[in-house]
Amino acid sequence: MLGIIGAMDEEVAKIRECLDQVSVETRGGMDFYKGNIKGKPVVVVKSGIGKVNAAMCAQILVDCYGVDAMINTGIAGSLRPEINIGDIVLSTDAVQHDMDATGFGYPVGQIPQMDIFAFPSDEGLRKLAQECCHLVNPDIQTFSGRVVSGDQFISDKKKKQWLIDTFQGSCTEMEGAAIAQIAWRNQIPVLIVRAISDKADDSANMDYETFEAKAIQHSVNLLLAMAERYEGKEA
Repeated sequence: MLGIIGAMDEEVAKIRECLDQVSVETRGGMDFYKGNIKGKPVVVVKSGIGKVNAAMCAQILVDCYGVDAMINTGIAGSLRPEINIGDIVLSTDAVQHDMDATGFGYPVGQIPQMDIFAFPSDEGLRKLAQECCHLVNPDIQTFSGRVVSGDQFISDKKKKQWLIDTFQGSCTEMEGAAIAQIAWRNQIPVLIVRAISDKADDSANMDYETFEAKAIQHSVNLLLAMAERYEGKEA
């Protein structure tokens, strides 16, 4: 069964509308919608914003629904000039940019006492996403790269440049690396899908509201196509 996590209601509402044979359970204050997309079992949930909400949501999907893969969909700010508003980034790996234990000798982003710096995404899921995106979103570009996550909305050029220089990230947002960490610890395939809503600079506040709806639609198109084609374990 595939677990689909979005941070905001707008990101998952349209996917929920496409579910058949739906049942709803509330766990941890989150509504988990279990159903089928074109006969394929999925669980769709709004995690809420931020890394703590995202991690809690992901662990519930593992413990209570037995998902064999997770996709985190949402929007993000671009960190590369060639990645434009409306384009989609598929994660190669993910790092928490606001993790700072440098006082103990760790590099910024490294979680102390863990033997991994960046949490990897699943190559099979990423390949499937690339194929589906070219099919259902032919009007935009699809990129692969590192997602950098933190409990911050990035709208400052200096902070953006620091993220680029420090982590070589492709986009920045608030949940993906936490979900990737949960997936890694549970040995479950994961992919972070981010539609670009802004440039993560001084124009971010204006761009976000203007392009949010378009970015979300691109993500929905992709997620529905992936869910239909996903070949996982039987529910």
